Amino acid sequence: MTYATGLGETMQVSLGESITMTAGRAPDRASFLFADGSHHTFAQTNARVNRLVSALRDNGVGAGDRLAVFALDSHRYVEIVLAACKLGAVYVPLNYRLMRGEVDVLTARARPTAFFYDRRYADLLEGLDEQHGIKLMLALDPAPGETSSPYEELLASGEEIEPPVVATDRDLVGLAFTSGTTGLPKGVLQSQRMMKAIVAEQIIEFRMLPEEVRYTAAPTFHITGVCQLLAGVSYGFTSLVLPQFDPRVTLDFLARDQLTGIFMVPTMISTLLQLPGVHDHDYERLRLMYYGAAPMSPALLKRAMDTFDCDFLNAFGAGTEAGLQALLGPEDHRRALDGRPELLGSIGKPAFGVALRIVDDQLRDVPVGEVGEIATRSDMQFDGYLEMPEETAEATRGGWFRAGDMGYVDEQGYLYLHGRKKDMIVRGGENIYPVEIESVLSEHPDVVQVAVVGVEDEHWSEICRAWVQLAEGSTVTEDDLKALCASKLAKYKVPAEFRFSEALPVNASGKILKRELRTWD
Repeated sequence: MTYATGLGETMQVSLGESITMTAGRAPDRASFLFADGSHHTFAQTNARVNRLVSALRDNGVGAGDRLAVFALDSHRYVEIVLAACKLGAVYVPLNYRLMRGEVDVLTARARPTAFFYDRRYADLLEGLDEQHGIKLMLALDPAPGETSSPYEELLASGEEIEPPVVATDRDLVGLAFTSGTTGLPKGVLQSQRMMKAIVAEQIIEFRMLPEEVRYTAAPTFHITGVCQLLAGVSYGFTSLVLPQFDPRVTLDFLARDQLTGIFMVPTMISTLLQLPGVHDHDYERLRLMYYGAAPMSPALLKRAMDTFDCDFLNAFGAGTEAGLQALLGPEDHRRALDGRPELLGSIGKPAFGVALRIVDDQLRDVPVGEVGEIATRSDMQFDGYLEMPEETAEATRGGWFRAGDMGYVDEQGYLYLHGRKKDMIVRGGENIYPVEIESVLSEHPDVVQVAVVGVEDEHWSEICRAWVQLAEGSTVTEDDLKALCASKLAKYKVPAEFRFSEALPVNASGKILKRELRTWD
């Protein structure tokens, strides 16, 4: 559907209009459900977004301006994103775990006109507006002892009118910085076209229905989290919104049969499975548990499938830059339980609308079964890196996006991850992909998390060091884990060193930060 403007241009439907259209179809249906059981309807959400758009315009914020957010998840966060879409502005989601120096670097690069934040970060952000020339800096939540917040006061000052359509598919709507697991964060330019394609892809591939209640544990500053919330807004289903992933609260909603679908990363699933009472429920309303962002061992997946007794789906993608790339669907998971257990180690086949290849360094296709780099093309692809033309050209060489993920395809077309190109360890001339070792170690029931990194060695150049988090009270030793590896891996792949830690460093998406582990001793 398009709208004609008085200027003779053809305007596509803006992502911001999704809330307007859903509010028209289902005004009284809950848009967002909260931990205390309260909710907002789609009509309420649309009215709040329209007031925010009006108020921002009154304060000199308009098309092309950038709106930064440094906050935990909330309905206010989503309102800012939707307001940016309606304004033709660009929202800038910032990881709330950043330190002040990192915030300064990203703020200087993003140059936001407005900055929204949670008061818990007020000390960290003190003076940020003066330092970076931010016009409008507002707390989302009230000060202690107060009932209203600067954000709510801003909304109250706006008019509840539907703004005109100002955005086209080519316009930017998001500037998201990469997690930096392998280096400095890059500013990813995300267009209306890209975000709309990801939302549509998730509705299709994650099998969403309008009458559902879903929860995504991915943070809203991550594209997976925000797009799943936008999918609910677009398609009309209810989304549970929690400030952060809380395993106990999440399990309570599952046990009370209030959720039909849930997205988590493997570490979150592992945490749920360790909670008391997790095996005491039938989870009758839960249709789908889908997971991604990091590899999950077949052993952990099997425990989850036995416990929750619902359909499972593995979603793989370079989300910030390329959205969903491949998935292992419920039918494949059922096939795995019916005599094809090796499929649980696969990330499936290319997602709908995704062209996928396995290539060498010259972008030539490699033979079936041979490890190469995963390259994809789709409408979900980003528009480049902020002020990094060389990095953009390299990542999209030949029109194919490559994130450095390595893998191979078997004769039936199933894709198997083989780690990241930059994670590969070269021991005495032999290439070792850490994910292979991590999969074996994860089979041990006492292993909660594991990461394998390369460390310098005078003789071998590099050796493998395994960092392991064990379940509380475990008596497993280094010799036990070495024996497990030796029973399933070639001798040169068995880690030379093991280190044990009560917790491994992860980013907000649940990915283990191997760059940090490489500095640990």
